[in-house]
Amino acid sequence: MMKLIKTVAAVLGLVAMTGTAAQAHETSALKDILDSGTLKVGTTGDWNPMTMKDVATNGYTGYDIDVMTELAKDLGVEVEFVPTDWKTLVSGVTSGKYHITGSASISPARAKAAGYSSSYFSLATVPLVLAKNADKFKDWDDLNKAGVTVAATLGTTQEQQVKDFFPDARHQIVEAPARDFQEVLSGRADAHITSNVEASKLIEKYSQMRVVPVSAPKAPTPVAMLLPQADQVWINYVNTWITLKQERGFFDELGRKWKLSN
Repeated sequence: MMKLIKTVAAVLGLVAMTGTAAQAHETSALKDILDSGTLKVGTTGDWNPMTMKDVATNGYTGYDIDVMTELAKDLGVEVEFVPTDWKTLVSGVTSGKYHITGSASISPARAKAAGYSSSYFSLATVPLVLAKNADKFKDWDDLNKAGVTVAATLGTTQEQQVKDFFPDARHQIVEAPARDFQEVLSGRADAHITSNVEASKLIEKYSQMRVVPVSAPKAPTPVAMLLPQADQVWINYVNTWITLKQERGFFDELGRKWKLSN
């Protein structure tokens, strides 16, 4: 009798697991994407060379844009880029405003609410100042002083980093569409911090800016896509796609195109 009870319990457990898996697939973003024929991607349009918005056309270019266009192509659907900003990046994906985001630094704070894909490259943080002030700032400690103002953009990883790296400095947090580097260009801040990837693009564009020659970058961080936390079906698909594209050299080729440095 006991053996029969255990057998029935095992069967019922298997049925329950199968039903749960089927239900998860039915409610997955993957099904919505395939049924609707559209992959919705949240992107900020303000992170060179990852995502850049052309205000004249409302179109986007960049590394992330190429990645998501390729993902949509392999899914057999169209891609729709949904404007967002850094402070609402996570809430947009958790509320279903879009199915996935472009690249975002992996952080425990974001992981409390959203899921992450596998990472496909890493970045690190460096400070930038005006070239005319380069002699004042040689390393991280030169920025951590009461008379120094360091800027960051609200909702970015750098917002918390300026508080952690420079507890003695003044923190100037600006809200998108304003950007932290604009505070340095205008003289309202002495410095800002950003990824080494964006830093190289900024000094190409603004000859009056310089990367502080610090002893070493801080906070090496993997970058990945944000997805709905509980949607393992969709996360599994994206991770499988990333693995396949890595093996076939897609991300390496794209990194060379957009001159990313690891």
